[in-house]
Amino acid sequence: MHIGLVGLGKMGGNMRTRLREAGHTVVGYDRNPDLADVDSLAAMVEALPAPKVVWVMVPAGDPTRSTVAELKELLGEGDLVVDGGNSKYTDDAENAASLAEKGIGFVDCGVSGGVWGLKNGYALMCGGSPDDIAKVQPAFDALKPAEGGFVHAGPTPGAGHFAKMVHNGIEYAMMQAYAEGWELLEKVDIVENVPDIFESWRHGTVIRSWLLDLLTEAIQSDQHLDKLRGYADDSGEGRWTVQAAIDNAVPMHVIAASLFARFSSRQDDSPAMKAIAAMRNQFGGHAVHTEPPPGGEANPNGR
Repeated sequence: MHIGLVGLGKMGGNMRTRLREAGHTVVGYDRNPDLADVDSLAAMVEALPAPKVVWVMVPAGDPTRSTVAELKELLGEGDLVVDGGNSKYTDDAENAASLAEKGIGFVDCGVSGGVWGLKNGYALMCGGSPDDIAKVQPAFDALKPAEGGFVHAGPTPGAGHFAKMVHNGIEYAMMQAYAEGWELLEKVDIVENVPDIFESWRHGTVIRSWLLDLLTEAIQSDQHLDKLRGYADDSGEGRWTVQAAIDNAVPMHVIAASLFARFSSRQDDSPAMKAIAAMRNQFGGHAVHTEPPPGGEANPNGR
């Protein structure tokens, strides 16, 4: 298929490569001319055959809203916009309604896979009508892992981003549990070879996971995580998950506590938050206060 892709950063750039490797034609636009295939959003749209499909991978909030508004003026009836960023699910209904005024379809797609998605594929959680989903299915099939990884979460705009939001809330809690366990093992005198303990947990235990793999790799290269500052950002989804739990009267003790732990990390140099920072950098290239692993990104602001 032919597809336009707006935003060619860590995720978008790798997605363009994976789509092209699967045989699809991708016209990419980015404000950075060194990354872009064309020099404007209008030129990207012009290069696509009808019905046009444009996938947006820009930061959530105003950048996404303004991009969707601009695409509304460039696209026409029967065309389709996919928001693959980390937008708040409540934005999707507004974007879908606005585009529908011109007969333009809308799909929201939560994307998980980080900097490893190019090789391993991306988990895709999508919301939108079955007809609109079908228009993008060839791209979904190219981006997802070989087996599984794609779900049509529901026809209501926002279903995909809501699923991704909850996914990230669970991720917060899992990371916090691993980090606290690591800190306790580091603290006591009775235990030695903490990296070897984490390595042993990767095989046959009920707590094995990709996050455990990533933390193990991090502490094998920096056993006490001395190179990291115990500061961990939150990217928004954890807050939104807790707010949705409040709105729906769903008890969420663990995820809420893991979010508040991130806030605590900004007050002192928390050992557990060093482990959180290490895992975030390993799977997503999120900024840390040190040199990153391959595929990661150093924090230019030194936070």
